[in-house]
Amino acid sequence: MLRRHDYSVNIAGGFAAAQLTSDYVTANGIRLPTRRRAHPRGPDRRPILEMLMVSIDISAVQFE
Repeated sequence: MLRRHDYSVNIAGGFAAAQLTSDYVTANGIRLPTRRRAHPRGPDRRPILEMLMVSIDISAVQFE
């Protein structure tokens, strides 16, 4: 399961980011994270948790 996705943001001046995922649920047999948080990464490649860039919460997941 994906727990962290590192990438480079090409907008807003460009910066290194880390997206942290958690709170997995199973919907119709498919597991997916319902919580995503994106933070800029510091020079040590660790997310700077005090600087939240994107927050996504997903609920009531169903596939048909």
